[in-house]
Amino acid sequence: MFKQSGVIPYRIREGKVEILLVTSSSGKNWIVPKGWVEPFMSSVDSAAKEAREEAGILGSLQAPAIGTYKDRKLGLTYSVEIFLMQVETVLDEWAEAKTRKRQWYSLSKASDRVKKAELKQMLEKLRSHDLLSAIGD
Repeated sequence: MFKQSGVIPYRIREGKVEILLVTSSSGKNWIVPKGWVEPFMSSVDSAAKEAREEAGILGSLQAPAIGTYKDRKLGLTYSVEIFLMQVETVLDEWAEAKTRKRQWYSLSKASDRVKKAELKQMLEKLRSHDLLSAIGD
């Protein structure tokens, strides 16, 4: 099975959790940064690379992954590992700035914006388990 990894990027603003979503390459859907895990990279390193390329963000990833789901793309079935990333830096320029938009949302709005059911469930779980207390803030 092919592997992808990605991040749910978050920050704390005025005591509230915000989630950063990016548009898909088609621009039609809001998603989290993710991509193929290259053979020489760990899932965590690959997720950090995708976050930098697709969303222009740098931060701390928390292992282990908070969840995994299966998907299909280009006729291939693959597994996607999702990690939490506390965003420390938002870059003004990044590799995919011309092809993707990015937007900060509250946890509930982020959950409403994404279409992928498993990703929606991960965001709902973070919301119901109070991400703020889980990260010790």
